[in-house]
Amino acid sequence: MKTEIIAVGTELLLGQISNTNAQWISKEMAGIGLPVLRHTVVGDNFNRLQTTFEHAQSRSEVIIVTGGLGPTEDDLTREAAQKVMQQELVNHEETLAKIQSYYDRNHRKMTPNNRKQSLVFSKADVLTNREGMAPGQLIEKDGCLWIFLPGVPSEMKTLMQDEVIPRLHKIYNLKSQIVSEMMRFIGIGESTLETELQDIITNQTNPTIAPLASEGEVGLRLTATGETTEDAYHKIALLKEKILQEVGSYYYGSDTVTIEERVRDLLKEHKYTIGSAESFTGGSFIERLVALPGASAVCQGGLVAYTAETKEKVIQVPKFLIKQYGTISHECAEIMALNTQSLLDVDVSISFTGVAGPEPSEGRHPGTVFIGIQIGEQDPEVHLFNFNGGRDQVRNRAVKKGYELLFHRLKNDF
Repeated sequence: MKTEIIAVGTELLLGQISNTNAQWISKEMAGIGLPVLRHTVVGDNFNRLQTTFEHAQSRSEVIIVTGGLGPTEDDLTREAAQKVMQQELVNHEETLAKIQSYYDRNHRKMTPNNRKQSLVFSKADVLTNREGMAPGQLIEKDGCLWIFLPGVPSEMKTLMQDEVIPRLHKIYNLKSQIVSEMMRFIGIGESTLETELQDIITNQTNPTIAPLASEGEVGLRLTATGETTEDAYHKIALLKEKILQEVGSYYYGSDTVTIEERVRDLLKEHKYTIGSAESFTGGSFIERLVALPGASAVCQGGLVAYTAETKEKVIQVPKFLIKQYGTISHECAEIMALNTQSLLDVDVSISFTGVAGPEPSEGRHPGTVFIGIQIGEQDPEVHLFNFNGGRDQVRNRAVKKGYELLFHRLKNDF
């Protein structure tokens, strides 16, 4: 089934609001076995709307339209769709009575344009809108099912769940279910991950595998179809097991889990506390940790020391060490981690020192970063990185790398 979504509203094109409706509908449709093949956003313009609807009629079998059903002059969805529907627009008396009752209860006079919200196509299957005024509509036209829904998310979601999805199950006798899982990996690049899984990716059928790269990590979206949800999840579980056998050491979690959450959980499992010493990252590392629920069980706090003088006074970095090696050095990162462990009385400490740019500092080019880690009485370790990008990118990549290093150290310590 070729399914598409058309979102109506100039505010979407101007970026004033995000098209969250299409995202939500796509997920729901995939879950019942009708994956969406196309998203379209069109402004409140009669001619462009009409052309968009005509194209949709020619290429798709299920078309979901959101927005443009309100009372104002720029709500043009119904009028623009008339050429395709070839049906008269009539007032839905039940809806009109509901609108009038609303104004009566609030002792207000209903303006004439509010009658527009009750307009429906003469042969439509009208869907009662319990959350708002304008009803939804289902219309069959030359083998294509049109679904018109309000753009207000709460109204759209209620109509989809209560009215549209049950009807789709009945109309198309839907039996297949589609589910997906996003596996998340850190410490391995996208190209390397694909190379390691080449045989699995080449032979994929059901489930399918889609690699997705993001800042500092890689994801694999596994999507499976089954006669039941349980059947589809079982297929994903079998494929996931094969993937973990190949690259499981880089896997930290699935779906919405973040690397920060994973590190927090590992600290809890070890019964470790953590503290940080940050220079150019300005407290970003510890801020991400304390933003998580349950952070107080593992986080003691963080020290931010941007200048050499503050590093001496706050983190007690010896003056001779700074004079000999500089603040952007292996030696400085190491002593920052060591001293922070004792100053904050923590089991784990991590330090960041470097130059984010745009200008070089202490003879180091922008992107030069040292990250120090101290765990218990183990020997401290310091890692040197050379990150590309602007100032904010370097800072963000350094913080992400810090979480990556901690994840692998803490995971391997069990």
